[in-house]
Amino acid sequence: MLDMAIIGSGVAGLTAGLYGARAGLETVIFEQLLPGGQAATIMHLENYPGFVNGVDGVSIMNDMMEQATNAGAGLRYDGIQGLQPGAAGQPHLLLGPEGPIEARSIIIATGANPRKLGLPREEELTGRGVCYCASCDGALFRNKVVAVNGGGDTALTDALVLANYAKEVLLIHRREEFRGSPLLQKRVRENEKIKLFLSRTVQELRGENRLEQLLLKKTDGSTELIESDALFVAVGIQPNTEAFRGILELDEMGCIRTQRDLSTNIPGIYAAGDCRDTLLRQVVTGAADGALAATMAAAYLLSQGK
Repeated sequence: MLDMAIIGSGVAGLTAGLYGARAGLETVIFEQLLPGGQAATIMHLENYPGFVNGVDGVSIMNDMMEQATNAGAGLRYDGIQGLQPGAAGQPHLLLGPEGPIEARSIIIATGANPRKLGLPREEELTGRGVCYCASCDGALFRNKVVAVNGGGDTALTDALVLANYAKEVLLIHRREEFRGSPLLQKRVRENEKIKLFLSRTVQELRGENRLEQLLLKKTDGSTELIESDALFVAVGIQPNTEAFRGILELDEMGCIRTQRDLSTNIPGIYAAGDCRDTLLRQVVTGAADGALAATMAAAYLLSQGK
């Protein structure tokens, strides 16, 4: 029986594994595919403290994995398909392809994926102009022309962030009015670097080896071709929480609801990182979540006399 089972090996999961192992708990991190999560796809991470010149996502995630396993955390490639909460004081069950696994505490760190536009070549050009994190990749496009697709708070914030780096920001939204907060709308409209392309949708991504142009479709059916070195897609996220629907309390987006100590509605089960109802999804906040969740889970086990 495990003391601490962690589902997911992104930033939050690996940090939780490090803290769980260092607390002397039998800790195993479960991963279905490859360790690293979304952070491993970041070309150049510039806003993680301590890396003055930045670091690529693969390198920092490999170091996090080595650090966690060196501390004693196990890493098991086993796709967890769900869980069965235990009765009061009893262990929980992880449901995997090879049968149930008992764990006294569970940390869910399954992350989230950015919602995509579903356009041809979107996958091909991801990392070659198509991006999903302005604060992660914005500095790569200093003095370039970049586009943002979306109309909510995230898109408006991304446009303002990118305006600090880019020569020009093209903000594309399918409606005439934004859904974001009035304050952000005001700031966007007042920023001279941001040019609005309203009542338009992105139809095609064009370019040879990287993004060069966007074909937009207007509501009247006509099209226009614009030059852009990047497209930042900001149309929401999809948390990886379907396996826990009906078991854990989720919000309207499908994110796991957590308390201040990152506990869920079931004692002994915690959530960390992008899969939970957090206000900021960054590498640094994922690490903080992992540390807090593991510390609180350890305290829970101690209170249970484990």
